[in-house]
Amino acid sequence: MRQSEFLFGLVASASTVLGAVQPWGQCGGQGWAGETTCTSGWTCVASNSYYSQCLQSTGGGNAATTLSTKVATPTATTSPNTGANGASCSIDTKFKTHSGKKYIGVATDQGLLTSGQNAQVIKDNFGQVTPENRQVPSSQSYAMKWDSTEPSKGSFSFTGADYLVNWATTNGKLIRGHTTVWHSQLPSWVSSITDKTTLQSVMTNHISTEIGHFKGKIYAWWKLPGFVDTAFKAARAADANAKLYINDYNLDSATYAKTTGMVSKVKSWVAAGTPIDGIGSQSHLSAGGSSGTAAALQALCGAASECAVTELDIASAPTSDYQNVVKACLGISNCVGITVWGLRDSDSWRASTNPLLFDSSYTAKAAYNGICSVL
Repeated sequence: MRQSEFLFGLVASASTVLGAVQPWGQCGGQGWAGETTCTSGWTCVASNSYYSQCLQSTGGGNAATTLSTKVATPTATTSPNTGANGASCSIDTKFKTHSGKKYIGVATDQGLLTSGQNAQVIKDNFGQVTPENRQVPSSQSYAMKWDSTEPSKGSFSFTGADYLVNWATTNGKLIRGHTTVWHSQLPSWVSSITDKTTLQSVMTNHISTEIGHFKGKIYAWWKLPGFVDTAFKAARAADANAKLYINDYNLDSATYAKTTGMVSKVKSWVAAGTPIDGIGSQSHLSAGGSSGTAAALQALCGAASECAVTELDIASAPTSDYQNVVKACLGISNCVGITVWGLRDSDSWRASTNPLLFDSSYTAKAAYNGICSVL
């Protein structure tokens, strides 16, 4: 979901992190149950009905690590069936015919993959999966988030995440990890930490354990905010081959202060030796909101070795908007992929706006086939 996942998700002082929302962080919006007071000098400003954002105003070591992982075996699916469900192509297959393009993917989870036609439609049309961010009452919810993977200190469980990774591996899909460290979906034992050194220590252990558990299986990990240099170096040490991304929302215009700030900070971190491989733009757009995508991506992609659109959904799913986003990525040599934030409208976190490429009956919408036409 479109939460603040910028570099200030966890900042240098744990005492200030836990007392107020940090710069650029989410402070309100539809369904928001978190902190609503911004840190000093920043004000909670409504962007739309879904989001309010903080904008600038005029101790101890780790417990012994234990792993508890129950691996669920994915249900076998049939072979890809191009042209099913009203789709005129596999957008992933056509996208990858362009030089340097690696995937068009989708967000999903164990619950979705074991219900309806989700698994088959994903197999037919998408080449990568990312763990969904659905709030459902099960261990598969937030499958790679901290509250699911380390609910108590030093005790790890990867049940839902293992299912997704096993399904993707079985079916030849790339996997993007989502996410090791984030300001939301934190277990209470982490939220209660008030000492910077302790927080940094448990964060490093969490990153090392989770990324190490999936070493060699994940194409890229993203959303690694806060203590930026420490977090990214811990991730690199855990899996030297996985791509490491910093990812955020509201990077949809090259002129936004947040976009220019991201570009500047990533360039300075990379120059200082922080192993940031890519920048992700979430791209949760309103209808007509794709007009700034090409220029924004061009700026972001210039700051790192690769970039991607990571959580795409567009209110009302206008064909032209989806085409514009795809063409923007096609036009940038190091834009490697696009992830759509869900398969069908009825399962979207923005379900009332019908923002996805398949309707509730798993039928490809005009926007899906419009992408085929520009590929």
